Amino acid sequence: METVHQMEIEPGMSVGALLGAMSHCGFGARRLAEAVAIYETMLSGDFTKFLTLSGAMVPAGMRNIVSDLIRKEHVDVLVITGANLVHDIIESFGCHCLGKPESDDAALRSQGISRIYDVFLRDEDFIGFEELMQRILPDRAETISGREMMRLLGAQIEDKRSILRSACDLDVPVFCPALPDSMIGLQAWLHTQTKKLSVDAFADVKEIVDICYEAKRSGIVIVGGGVPKNFALQSMLVTPKSFDLAIQLTTDTPENGGLSGATLSEAVSWGKISADARHVTVYGDATITFPMMVAATMERLEKSRFKVCETDGDGSKY
Repeated sequence: METVHQMEIEPGMSVGALLGAMSHCGFGARRLAEAVAIYETMLSGDFTKFLTLSGAMVPAGMRNIVSDLIRKEHVDVLVITGANLVHDIIESFGCHCLGKPESDDAALRSQGISRIYDVFLRDEDFIGFEELMQRILPDRAETISGREMMRLLGAQIEDKRSILRSACDLDVPVFCPALPDSMIGLQAWLHTQTKKLSVDAFADVKEIVDICYEAKRSGIVIVGGGVPKNFALQSMLVTPKSFDLAIQLTTDTPENGGLSGATLSEAVSWGKISADARHVTVYGDATITFPMMVAATMERLEKSRFKVCETDGDGSKY
């Protein structure tokens, strides 16, 4: 039986070393370390890699992490909320500001400021968003899928750190199954009052199911839960396959029966995740656990790459 190792923190300790030490601890530390181990397997192996994103991750400052993962080809499929895409677009020309959660909300409204906990947005940024959306939303007679609409929007965003632009550049499909439940949906409806735009939401189901069916092996990282989590997991139900690797980062617990807190072992009972899959749920704020997991995994992959490149077949250095 393995024993608990009492952690020691040293000056200059890397995040990879920290997570390595946490693997010998209990509770959430061990879960996060296991998430890093699974994620390293996922990114270094031949897996179709799914990432689902819910919650206010872009407003909180996680946008570039997602964009970089896409550009490094560590994401094959992105399932995301409309709200995160709204803020991704706003960040392409504007900004989010830090405030205080104890602020007077009535006073903020009188100043033209909207609050997401301790992140503030100005009305002028929403006005800029609305004006941009009315310029870049497609005007065409033929019906398109939601995924195709995301690609068309991404192609017209100039900021290459944008999630949508990065996905467009790398040909990564972006699915937003609850698109009407966002300001993009609202702007799209306004757009249809004077122009032509028809989106077939059910076409997205076929597209993501086809990806699941064709995947030899697959892994999924679930940040938060909600609609993106279910949309990705349920897509396996009509295929003979299941996810082989799974990581969930959430603040919700399973006792109330909500999907965002449902354990990944529960998904095994549905056939969404394989019975012999490696999976772990990490409980905690994803604005803490997600960047730590990604940073530690990137450090491990970089070290592995240097070990491979250090010598050639006969042992001589490059």
